[in-house]
Amino acid sequence: MPPPAAALAPNERRRSGPVTRLAMAVAEEACALAGVKPSGLSVVFASANGDGGVIDGILKALSEPGGEVSPTQFHNSVHNAPAGYWTIGHGSIVSATALGCYDWSFGLGLLKAVSEAVVEQHPVLFVAYDQPIPGPVGTVRVTKASFACALVLDPDLSQQAMAQLTLCYDPQSTERADMPAHDGLRALAMGNPAARSLSLLTCLAQSRAGSVKVACQPGQLKIEVSPC
Repeated sequence: MPPPAAALAPNERRRSGPVTRLAMAVAEEACALAGVKPSGLSVVFASANGDGGVIDGILKALSEPGGEVSPTQFHNSVHNAPAGYWTIGHGSIVSATALGCYDWSFGLGLLKAVSEAVVEQHPVLFVAYDQPIPGPVGTVRVTKASFACALVLDPDLSQQAMAQLTLCYDPQSTERADMPAHDGLRALAMGNPAARSLSLLTCLAQSRAGSVKVACQPGQLKIEVSPC
């Protein structure tokens, strides 16, 4: 269970769910590691599933006599809720984007975040997250474990930089995407869309140069990693 979001006021903290807390936790860690102030960063939040627990609760409520849905559930059901909580918690007035691109949310979200950083020439916080969906929806949209990651992407090379990333998007590519070599990490990557980031994260954690292919739809995103 992710910790309560310390940046949120008590009322918002009580309203936020596990998915929001998970996304905010990794976002806070990334900002701390990069030594940047969260309120000054544009953000891109990407999730394949959104908050499946809230959706399951709404569907259960609608199936009962009266079909009343609580305002908090409805508020938390929108796909940009975690990004909204983040901007509220940090008093941010810069741009915030929420993407849902099914199993390709990590690759397309990263492409969006890097494109914004390069074109607009400002740092961007990218967050990818997904959790299992309970109830009937979870039986047809299987997500086997919780996972989230966050990266601060800066067009300028800073002292805190772990690596330089060079991206090439090929909409025509049919090459197979890379998966982690470790059995456990590969199973996680296959069982959670946000964990498709693990091949890239492995390179970063090991300070290893390499090329990582991430599936998109259409095509593929190729990432060249050069450690700093």
